[in-house]
Amino acid sequence: MSTTTIPTSSSVAASFSGDADHSSFGFAVKHMSVSTFRGAFEDVTAAVEVDEHGAIGVAGSARVESISVRSPVDLRVHLLSRDFFDAAQSPEITFRSRPAVPAADGAIELQGELTIRNVTRAVVARGTWTGPVEDPFGATRAALELSTTIDRRDYGMTWNLPLPKGGDALGNEVAITVHLELVAS
Repeated sequence: MSTTTIPTSSSVAASFSGDADHSSFGFAVKHMSVSTFRGAFEDVTAAVEVDEHGAIGVAGSARVESISVRSPVDLRVHLLSRDFFDAAQSPEITFRSRPAVPAADGAIELQGELTIRNVTRAVVARGTWTGPVEDPFGATRAALELSTTIDRRDYGMTWNLPLPKGGDALGNEVAITVHLELVAS
């Protein structure tokens, strides 16, 4: 595999699409104040544009119905309900960033808008841009890994249960991680 450089002002712009088989969107939240509950969305799409100056912009979405958790069916049904993601009224989670140029080591900070439950809030996602590289089959690939933390209450997810000796069963801060393997279009 040969490595190419991130486009510069003299380079041609590039467009990438997410490789669904090699991309993921996960979330983690404190549970019972002692452990971390994790879940993911299986149906994730993404488009990444690299402009002639090397700035990267991202637009992506996850289908809420594709939520995957390692728990009984009842929990999945509860997460899809109005208490949490309200899948019937809000079938997608979306993110759209403003373009940003990655640092020489690939570190990137993207400012954008995250929409959950039809509520849109500004967020900053930090991570790394890697590539592009040519794969063994002649396609050009790159990767973008991002993470951010949100307060779920900002998106209307206020459900909770009090613990017998104080505190809540579910934390409010939710860590979001997105790993995108991308293919040049």
